Amino acid sequence: MNRRQKEEYLRDYSVLKAQGKPFFPYAVAKDGAMACLVLLVIILMSILLGAELGPKADPTTTTYTPRPEWYFFFLFELLRVIKPPEYVALATIGIPTICMIMLFLLPFYDRGPERRPERRPVATLTAILIIGAMGYLTYEGAAAGPPTQIDTPTPASVIAEGPKVVQQYEAGRQVAAQSGCLACHKIGENGNGGPGPALTDIADRLPAAGIQRTLINPTAPMPSFKSLQTNQPEKFKNLVAFLGRLKSESGTAGAANPGTGSGG
Repeated sequence: MNRRQKEEYLRDYSVLKAQGKPFFPYAVAKDGAMACLVLLVIILMSILLGAELGPKADPTTTTYTPRPEWYFFFLFELLRVIKPPEYVALATIGIPTICMIMLFLLPFYDRGPERRPERRPVATLTAILIIGAMGYLTYEGAAAGPPTQIDTPTPASVIAEGPKVVQQYEAGRQVAAQSGCLACHKIGENGNGGPGPALTDIADRLPAAGIQRTLINPTAPMPSFKSLQTNQPEKFKNLVAFLGRLKSESGTAGAANPGTGSGG
């Protein structure tokens, strides 16, 4: 914008400003009236329709999974991506704050007069990246399985062994889900991909006896399940039986032959 264009702009702006009305009280009154109308509608809807608060809280439950509201799913997923505890502050405060500051500073480092998006590459690219990243993280956070649920179906090889084995397998799956295993391991589509290895096909790499020894004398930071074995031996037995049957399809096929495969 050259000097002549700037003078024309200031002259036109002065004329239009003289024809207009001051912000206070005219615009303030309109905004206040609309705010009161919206508040009144919300109050009437809450009185007439009520608010769905969900079931009454049960402090004794062990299956409740706390999850944030949908508009915080991107932060929820960001915490899942950044796993080391020392980086939790960076994930919760650092990255969102830096992104917000960059967004606030956008008018200062992209000072072009153009309004068309294709002629403002910096602003357009920034908006696309931020919206795309938040949308992707929101979707991943919404689709993430709860930490107390394992969705892997009962294998056909387990079903073929009879209802007693199926019952033990499903009981062990529940113990694994409620013992915090998914905080560090991944079983099927549920859980975290670290710091522990995936357990989806752990029985292909380790027999049931080896799994039991690992649960009792694990490598840090994995906690020991020695107390579970002592205090609740049936649960511990079910857990070992469940993990001892987590095989890949090829491993399951091999286990169908009694002469191959390790004991589960």
